[in-house]
Amino acid sequence: MTTLHIAIIGAGMAGVTCARTLRQAGHKVTIFEKSRGLGGRMATRSSAFGSFDHGAQYFTVRDQRFELAIGTASGVCKPWSANAVRVLDPNGRVIEAGLPGGERHWVATPRMNDLVKFWGKPLVLDGNVLLQTRVMQLMPDRLKIGGWQLQAETEGGGQQVFAGFDQVILAIPPAQASILLKASGLGELAQPLTNVRMDPCWTLMLAYPQAVQPGLITLGPQWNAARSTHHRIAWMARESSKPGRERIERWTVQASAPWSAEHVNDTPERITGKLLKAFAEITGIRATPSHVDVHRWLFAKTAQPLGPSYLWSKEQGIGMCGDWCLGHRVEDAFISGLELALAVLQKR
Repeated sequence: MTTLHIAIIGAGMAGVTCARTLRQAGHKVTIFEKSRGLGGRMATRSSAFGSFDHGAQYFTVRDQRFELAIGTASGVCKPWSANAVRVLDPNGRVIEAGLPGGERHWVATPRMNDLVKFWGKPLVLDGNVLLQTRVMQLMPDRLKIGGWQLQAETEGGGQQVFAGFDQVILAIPPAQASILLKASGLGELAQPLTNVRMDPCWTLMLAYPQAVQPGLITLGPQWNAARSTHHRIAWMARESSKPGRERIERWTVQASAPWSAEHVNDTPERITGKLLKAFAEITGIRATPSHVDVHRWLFAKTAQPLGPSYLWSKEQGIGMCGDWCLGHRVEDAFISGLELALAVLQKR
């Protein structure tokens, strides 16, 4: 078997799943990630009062392949008692309770990004994960016929060229993939991405350390998670209810897609004020939080998926994967990365 050297851009669920599958098949894989760690939207932000899963809040397990893979991460994934999730009207009144079929919610512990980090650890130990490295352009390799080299911006704003790749896989949002392909003179490969649409999301993080004082367990409602029909807020979750988390009362509040799109360019201060007001209206929690943070996801949730589980050009040696191919679930990202890796192995 000829050993290939494959570059994967993006270290979220899809990218790491693809990378680990190709590595297990005997190929060399190098991951490029613009952020400071692995996880993508399976993200966790730390604070002095505990952590916040400010990206994906949970995942479901429906595909047998995903179930088997989860089994390899013993102790990392645990069920979260959010099965009593409510659907609330704008005033916080319960419209519905429970989930169809009693489907379980799962989380990685002690942080949501720990599942991706667990699967990516062998690649990190190989020395083949380059963090804070943003790939700006793909170019034909000067020495390897039919190969690729990558021009990247590294930490501190420096420029570096990484060469010697047989294939390149883009495990990033479609808008970012399209920009990179067009900058590389490969605009024709971006054409299938034009109909894919991903909505933005503003996320608010709140901590109330007074809620762990003696005699006071929680503030406000006694449920752990809720979907909301309030025009500003789509989802709320009590982070301290998740297994393996810190006890201090913490909430993650995710704004609705239409409201986030309307206010996508607002300042963080303006967003914080508006979401705090809506949170108080829904939950009745009017205490001043000791910690407030906000994060904007420009590409948060797939509104219009691609359809196929991946894109692969054997001729160019370039592929694309992500949850956006199939939907918006963590499981969709896993399936996309896995099936692209299998296509690379079968069709090369």
